[in-house]
Amino acid sequence: MEKRSRTFAILSILISLISLTKTSAQQNCSSYKFNTNNIFATCISLPVLNSFLHWNYHSSNHTVDIAYRHTGVTASDWVAWALNPTGSGMSGAQCLVGFRNSTGNFHVYTSPVAGYSTQLAEGTLSFGVPKSSGEFINNNTEMIIFATLQLPAGRTSFNQVWQSGPVSGNTPQAHSGGDNLKSSGNVDFATGQVSGDGGAAGSQQRKRNVHGVLNVVSWGILMPLGAVIARYLKVFKSATPAWFYLHVACQTSAYIVGVSGLGTGLKLGHDSGLSQDTHKAIGIAMVCLATVQVFALLLRPKPDHKYRFYWNIYHYAVGYAVIILSIVNIFKGFDILNPEKKWKHAYIGIIIGIGAMAAFLEAFTWFIVLRRKKEGGGSTNKYPYNSDGVNGANGYGARIQQAV
Repeated sequence: MEKRSRTFAILSILISLISLTKTSAQQNCSSYKFNTNNIFATCISLPVLNSFLHWNYHSSNHTVDIAYRHTGVTASDWVAWALNPTGSGMSGAQCLVGFRNSTGNFHVYTSPVAGYSTQLAEGTLSFGVPKSSGEFINNNTEMIIFATLQLPAGRTSFNQVWQSGPVSGNTPQAHSGGDNLKSSGNVDFATGQVSGDGGAAGSQQRKRNVHGVLNVVSWGILMPLGAVIARYLKVFKSATPAWFYLHVACQTSAYIVGVSGLGTGLKLGHDSGLSQDTHKAIGIAMVCLATVQVFALLLRPKPDHKYRFYWNIYHYAVGYAVIILSIVNIFKGFDILNPEKKWKHAYIGIIIGIGAMAAFLEAFTWFIVLRRKKEGGGSTNKYPYNSDGVNGANGYGARIQQAV
């Protein structure tokens, strides 16, 4: 009985604390007095980032006067609030941005966001903003953006996004993760209803992350690794024909996962209504070249055929072109996705590691070849074994002459 009483008391205290927190936040919203003496009929306390939205909706001309308040900031921060008529996250958002510039004035401007690598450059929004202003108050801890918006026709309900991040000079920099990835939802200016806590934006972010991981692992790691295996392991007698199967396994896996990565990217572009044209074009080119590589295997001449030399040139050229395009496009993807820097640094480390391994194996394999030449006085061919990975017939070709 005593345990039940204690449990009930603890639950009561927790419920009371939660209620007090909500009430305090609501009072901070509805009872707030602006220095400009503005009065707003509706106010909401946004769920994350210490932010509040106040507004008056005018049905006669379909406009809304808003005040976006962001507390707990410093003079080196920027804040932004946006409507997104086409999506649920920052990509496609029509932003109102404010920060204290290098002259010490609080600067408010509009910025349409075309992608996740934005630096919030000034620009015209997809709807009218006849008035905008702002202030930096409360001992430089609170930024407020005022604006009048001419809402798109036929709608009063929109996805909204709010953000903050550091400023360098007069240029907003990328925001962090955590609550900054949850700062989105829906607002209806006519009814005053607000819903969502960033779940849709979080879902989109997870999809972008999946797209990035698929492409980094396939095109950015497996594909170069498969090329290293094919180029260097064939020198070692004990690695024949295992190197060939490892090479095929790496490249086939990279191709299958990479095609999946392209599919997720196209779906993301379709859902967001935005298109990263260069990134998309390079991705499609990579898949086309890789597909040609796959089907070219069906036309591969036998090792002693007169056209095998030309087929090898084609195979190497297309293969290395795909790898170069892959690495370039992955870094373009990093710029678009704009993840935490540690992920980009990790991939740079992986590429450096693969490059260092290739450099070591290049020197080591030439050492082996030159030593064999010295000991046997034979061919200078660096790869004395069949380029199909056999020392003898195994269904991929026949033995070629060698002097090792």
